[in-house]
Amino acid sequence: MSQNSKKRLILIGAGSRGKCYTDRTLARSDYFELVAVAEPIEERREYIKKLHGIDDSLCFDTWEPLLAMPKMADVAIIATMDRDHVAPALAAIEKGYNLLLEKPAGATPEECRRIQRAAEERGVFVLVCHVLRYTKFFRALKDIIKSGEIGRVLSIQHSEPVGVVHQSHSFVRGNWRDSNETTPMIVQKTCHDMDILAWLVDKKCKRVSSFGTLTYFTEENAPKDAPERCTDGCPHSEGCPFYSKKLYLDDKDNYWFRSTCTKLAAPTDEDIIRSITTTDYGRCVYKCKNNVVDHQVVNLEFEDGILATFSMSAFDEGGRRIKIGGTKGVIEGMLTNPIIRVHHFLDKSDREIDLDAQCADNINGGHGGGDDGIVDALRDVLEGVPNFSVCDIAESCDNHLIAFAAEESRVTGKIIDLEEYSSRF
Repeated sequence: MSQNSKKRLILIGAGSRGKCYTDRTLARSDYFELVAVAEPIEERREYIKKLHGIDDSLCFDTWEPLLAMPKMADVAIIATMDRDHVAPALAAIEKGYNLLLEKPAGATPEECRRIQRAAEERGVFVLVCHVLRYTKFFRALKDIIKSGEIGRVLSIQHSEPVGVVHQSHSFVRGNWRDSNETTPMIVQKTCHDMDILAWLVDKKCKRVSSFGTLTYFTEENAPKDAPERCTDGCPHSEGCPFYSKKLYLDDKDNYWFRSTCTKLAAPTDEDIIRSITTTDYGRCVYKCKNNVVDHQVVNLEFEDGILATFSMSAFDEGGRRIKIGGTKGVIEGMLTNPIIRVHHFLDKSDREIDLDAQCADNINGGHGGGDDGIVDALRDVLEGVPNFSVCDIAESCDNHLIAFAAEESRVTGKIIDLEEYSSRF
């Protein structure tokens, strides 16, 4: 493909998710070209500029001057923090950009619907990063269900064991520890799990109920004599899985932890030391003033009598698990183990599907191949190629509202009727 015929992209927000997507477009540089970036942190902005060969005149510390310019690309990638999605998304839509929009689409149900309506009125597409849809694992589950091999689906048990270390990094010390500044954990972390459940059963969700609390990562559970910061001579450092020096400085291979704790694309050990001695990433995990849950369950009732349960917990090893019950059989699988097992009731036989090692998910990212998958899906959308994983912004918003409704149920103790709830927005 010639330089002039490549699909041009602009990036708004060059943090870990923005870098994730643009790294993958760089790997497909025969088709994509990143031509502009807006990012407030200079080191991140410079990193993206040099990596993609962007002209100085198209590098900005805020998104407003970028989107004030005439439209220069086919797609705007929006990867800012949750509460900073709606403004650049609406401005980019008004300019006529298609969007690759990091989830959650908006920080509230109202924001999600505003983006949906704007896109529909302007005639642009918004591809929300529900990356689980684009994994080999979940696409294989969808194919098995569609084939009728397990009959009519009636129940699903789905879980995301977040893992205590991931929880401590992202939701205790990290960017998403305060739902007043970002979004509730059930929305930020697992709106794409609500999406995947709705996608697998291909039915509307009718009602949800939810329970969840912050129980463990609280000051009352701090060990005796634990200081405010790990680096203040904590006497419990050797036996603590959350000791910041061990997590961020000693583990040189965990790029995600090192880059997010410093907000730098290429952090040095000196940057890490500065972070754990001055920021929340060095604070005792029991003294972080975090307010999001550390475990939560959701019950979902779909059309046609389909019931699903979802569990999100810090107190388990990371990696999604799912069990899908049908009238003729059961599907079981884990995203960290690319073997799907199908059990048949009639003859008690089992069939195993080996997806391959690319499906393995882990704490360092990749989402089981979903991050690559959604960039490939973006190409499909731009080329008009059918891709059964892709959903439009209206479907995405409907599935976001399941997560928001679950949070309302958790807070109020009520069962939420989705039709009534959705009618408010």
